[in-house]
Amino acid sequence: VDGVICVDIPPEEDPELGPALRSAGIDLIRLATPTTDVARLPAVLDGASGFLYYVSVAGITGLQVAAQTSIDEAVARLKGQTDLPVAVGFGVRTPEQAANIARVADGVVVGSAIVELVAQHGANAAGPVRDYVASLKHAIVEARKA
Repeated sequence: VDGVICVDIPPEEDPELGPALRSAGIDLIRLATPTTDVARLPAVLDGASGFLYYVSVAGITGLQVAAQTSIDEAVARLKGQTDLPVAVGFGVRTPEQAANIARVADGVVVGSAIVELVAQHGANAAGPVRDYVASLKHAIVEARKA
């Protein structure tokens, strides 16, 4: 394990988990959201390591898609406050979305779409998941060349 994302522990409760992770050399990945304002951001960044995960939409993962303009602005704002890499996730489903995000962010997180492929294909999911991830990778690589 290199890092832990624990979505239900706010920074104020860091003493419950953070010191144990850090002493074991494990990164504590913190989350920022569209509602994380300039007053809250220092608390989110304090003790964060590995990367900062920007949750691009409020709501349930996989059901909504953020406007690229809002992602561009948020990533620029976050990068202005931290040297940590910024990864963007929630609502990322297509290679085109992944490519657009990769132009501004250091990483792209895709989860629900992969879970859906596994649910759809069951024991035969390896091939479709591999093909899907390859399409995402190709789009990201090409976007970063541009």
